[in-house]
Amino acid sequence: MAVPKRKMSRSNTRSRRANWKATAVVTAACSQCKSPKLPHAACPVCGTYNGRQVLEV
Repeated sequence: MAVPKRKMSRSNTRSRRANWKATAVVTAACSQCKSPKLPHAACPVCGTYNGRQVLEV
């Protein structure tokens, strides 16, 4: 198992952790009702996907 040879300084630790952050959820507008939805998924509001009805809403 890899073990660090020296203690990592606070500035190095904090600069490394500064880049480890969550990203915002990407949404696309529904082609039928224009509400935000996840890409490559059926719209939860109107139930359409790729221009056709796939869910009963």
